Amino acid sequence: MEDHQVKATVVSSRCPHYRAGDVIRFKGACIDKDNSAKLCMVALNAIYPFAYAARRGGSVKPGAVQCPDCAESVEFVVALDE
Repeated sequence: MEDHQVKATVVSSRCPHYRAGDVIRFKGACIDKDNSAKLCMVALNAIYPFAYAARRGGSVKPGAVQCPDCAESVEFVVALDE
């Protein structure tokens, strides 16, 4: 099965770790640390299922993914990194 490159882009944030426009890139199963913003483990919990599906060629519905940390709202959009 082919691995696709995936990115998660911050579209809005009230979190001190992220700003709108920050991008987290995945190459296969790994985070592309050299070309990514910081990745909080709470945010990873939110984007992981969508990043995994896109990586494996699955269909990912367009729309924002909300980080579950209620106090520091962050929304990501997950898509193929082309």
